[in-house]
Amino acid sequence: MSFWAQHRAMVTGGAGFLGSHVCRRLREAGVGVLFVPNFPQYDLREKASIQLVLSEFRPSIVIHLAATVGGIGANRKNPGKFFYDNAIMGIQLMECCRQFGVEKFVAIGTVCAYPKFCPVPFREDDLWNGYPEETNAPYGIAKKILLVQSQSYREQYGFNSIFLLPVNLYGPGDNFDPESSHVIPALIRKCVEARCSGRPSVECWGDGSATREFLYVEDAAEGIVLAAEGYNKSDPVNLGSGSEISIKDLAKLIARLSGFTGELYWNPAFPNGQPRRLLDTSRAAKEFGFRARVSFEDGLSKTIDWYERQTR
Repeated sequence: MSFWAQHRAMVTGGAGFLGSHVCRRLREAGVGVLFVPNFPQYDLREKASIQLVLSEFRPSIVIHLAATVGGIGANRKNPGKFFYDNAIMGIQLMECCRQFGVEKFVAIGTVCAYPKFCPVPFREDDLWNGYPEETNAPYGIAKKILLVQSQSYREQYGFNSIFLLPVNLYGPGDNFDPESSHVIPALIRKCVEARCSGRPSVECWGDGSATREFLYVEDAAEGIVLAAEGYNKSDPVNLGSGSEISIKDLAKLIARLSGFTGELYWNPAFPNGQPRRLLDTSRAAKEFGFRARVSFEDGLSKTIDWYERQTR
């Protein structure tokens, strides 16, 4: 019998972008029973809702993906909401899972938890060596709180909780809402709409000098499932692709792949965000054999194709 066939898995946020891919991967792995608590029937900001879903479903493994998220613009508009929603969901959910005897809890952090001027590549041991980049610090800190909770619960209660730090994700099913999307879907939408409408230029935020690492969502799902299956330590683990690209080069690549031939206009009135992001992914490879497999250009092409199909 496979590892997953023995388990009742609950995936919070399982209907979302990353969650839908994690759920598909769990089904492929032969999970015994899979449950996705839907909102608003189960509001994970409310302790009573958490207790209700745990008592009804009785999961043996919980993968916590539910989050209030967005790009730089959404983070700047909603710092209080992003901090409260993410902190209260995670803290209460982990505590209730401990009380209900859940065998394993998989907490998903964020690259936004790293210090603004973290040495590159980001190593897990550098998490506490500075304050996060200001535009997304409330979100990043709310997620980092769960690492402290995870480690202290393992120490005091023997609770098997792990903490994963995925880099920026992209892929089919991403959020393309201009009010809350991250950089890749935002640029894809702008370039595709400009091409279709014949507009001569596309506005890009900042000056394009910041760099980012991106992980295709199917690779991220594979990493999470591998960790849930085989990693049982308190140390946080990065999930990334191990490659870095400037936002300026990213915009050029998306323009080329989407068929937009106009001008890319950079507006320095908008923030760049964190100067650089690149993860050291050696711990994930060592501990549970995870390595990203989808090339960046292939992943972008698949994402653009998916978006264009949705807009036809």
